[in-house]
Amino acid sequence: MESGDQALVEKYLEHVRVEKRLAQRTVELYALDLEKLRQCAAAAGIPLLKVQNANIRRWVAQMHGAGRSGRGIALILSGWRGFYAWLGRNGQVTSNPVQDVRAPRSPRPLPKALGVDDAMQLADHQDGEADPVLEARDVAMIELLYGCGLRVGELVGLDAVASNAARGWIDLEAGEAHVLGKGSKRRTVPVGRKAVEALQRWMDFRGQVAADDPALFVGQRGKRLSSQSIWLRLKQRSLRAGLPVPVHPHMLRHSFASHVLQSSGDLRAVQELLGHANIATTQVYTRLDFQHLANAYDAAHPRAHRKR
Repeated sequence: MESGDQALVEKYLEHVRVEKRLAQRTVELYALDLEKLRQCAAAAGIPLLKVQNANIRRWVAQMHGAGRSGRGIALILSGWRGFYAWLGRNGQVTSNPVQDVRAPRSPRPLPKALGVDDAMQLADHQDGEADPVLEARDVAMIELLYGCGLRVGELVGLDAVASNAARGWIDLEAGEAHVLGKGSKRRTVPVGRKAVEALQRWMDFRGQVAADDPALFVGQRGKRLSSQSIWLRLKQRSLRAGLPVPVHPHMLRHSFASHVLQSSGDLRAVQELLGHANIATTQVYTRLDFQHLANAYDAAHPRAHRKR
């Protein structure tokens, strides 16, 4: 590193260590970021004080082309941006060359969904040693989460009986769930035969524990279950059912959407069932569906097993 550049970096690192009182590990990460900046500038034959916006953009493209993630680049740019902001406050640069540079967007991760066999294994699991009241309740909750694609907040908000004050309820006779989703938007979702049967079994037990609480799903003390309680019960049950990974409520919602899309191919219907305001939110499941098709191809097609 040129002596002038080295002095600037050392002075800045001293600033963040002493004046900003950043943790030692954070200072070390800043030092690595600035070493990367120094390497890029040296390769271009430019002193750090002469770096321009176009240089930063070129180096970002190079890092991205070399395989660095969008998140990793964003962290590096944050370190560089702070360095040049400090130089600007000290009157050593007239503008921050990193100010309007953003990292490439990372691809949106695929939702984590169960395969059909795993979802059925969980839904069909029966725990003969469990309290029959809690067993009936947990089976009914899983049937609604997987069979209707409800959010856990929508499940928590269900009441046993429809009323003006209810956020949601189940009409067993009609086979419909009326829920209050995101943005206080109401929607109606069909409830399948298995879910109706499970709910009827739970309703036979519910009166033993519900006390005066209107909630459809209550705990042993008779009060409405919390989202956290449902997460914990589902995680425990999925492990007892022998699934390879612990399951959380939103994974069942993802599984519902993926499996309906695989069977029907009707993206608009899945959007309506999930209560998505924007079709783009639902389109992520087309990627999941394509991954399912790609895996099936890899497993079954003779041309997928060519020797390399």
